[in-house]
Amino acid sequence: MNWYVIYTKPRWEKKVADRLEKSGIEVYCPMMTQIKQWSDRKKKVETPLIPSYVFVNVEEKNRNDVFDVPGVVRYLFWLGKPAIVRDSEIETMQNWLSAPNDYEVSVDRWKKGDNVILESGPFATQSALVQEVKPNHYVLILESLGCVLKVRKKNDDGVS
Repeated sequence: MNWYVIYTKPRWEKKVADRLEKSGIEVYCPMMTQIKQWSDRKKKVETPLIPSYVFVNVEEKNRNDVFDVPGVVRYLFWLGKPAIVRDSEIETMQNWLSAPNDYEVSVDRWKKGDNVILESGPFATQSALVQEVKPNHYVLILESLGCVLKVRKKNDDGVS
C-alpha cells in the first residue's frame, strides 16, 4: 500500500479525514495548534499543517474509494501520476508534530541559497535550501517533504 495525497475542498480537511477513517481507509491529516487572535480574545485552534491536503494509505486498486466521501476533490499528481509519499516522510511529519516546542536549531552561519542538512530537531537528517534570511528567522525549503519551514534564530542571550 502507498500513501497518496488527496486535495479537499477548502477547510474540509478534518471532515474528510473523519469520514475516510469511518469508511475504513487509513488516513493522516497532520494538525498543529495555533493561537488565533480576535479583537476580544485569544484562542488555541487546531489547524491543518498543509491546508486542503489529506494523506491516505490505500492500495492502487482501491484508490477511487476516496471519492465516495464528500469533500474529496482529486488526487495530487506528480509527473502525470498520483503523487506517492514515502512512509519515512509521513513518520517525519508525525515526529515533528509530536515533538515538544522547546527544541532549538542553530543556523547562524547560513546564507540565502545554501543547501544544508539539518542536524537536530524533528527534521534532523533532512536536507533544506535556505530561501530567506531575516534578522530573527530563516525560511527553509524542505524539498523532499514539499514544505517550507520557518526557524526562529536564537538570540545571543540564549533566548529564542
